[in-house]
Amino acid sequence: MGHYSLPIRFGIATSGCLIAYFLILSLLELHTNVFFSLFNGVITGFGIYEAIKYYRLKNPESFGYATGFVAGVVTGTVATLVFTLFFAFYATELNTSFLRELSSAYAKDYQNFEGIVFFTVAIMGFTTTLVLTLSFMQLFKASNNLKKKTI
Repeated sequence: MGHYSLPIRFGIATSGCLIAYFLILSLLELHTNVFFSLFNGVITGFGIYEAIKYYRLKNPESFGYATGFVAGVVTGTVATLVFTLFFAFYATELNTSFLRELSSAYAKDYQNFEGIVFFTVAIMGFTTTLVLTLSFMQLFKASNNLKKKTI
């Protein structure tokens, strides 16, 4: 559990930022506009980037591509799971008209719109996690290039 504690903490912090952003959008009555969910990728990306960077600083001797990748995936997965649970709670308990407003704008024909929305939120989070972790590990991985000799 020791090498997972840092990514889990970053995942919880990232999910807190995602929840705060969603609640701010809700206060501004913009939470039914799907366009604003694109910023979730920026928030998640920042959390994953910082988790990998900090993990590399804390464990320079054991840091490798695989350990950095795991740190990023764990961070994004925790953030996605916590945010998806919050989103489901918000939509079913706190603001029961939210899904109705969302479905009237985007999906009038679906019978089980709740399940589709929650599934979509989770899949978007997991996909963002995977893509951003792979991208950031290109920045943090050790180079295999030979160093040029200076004359």
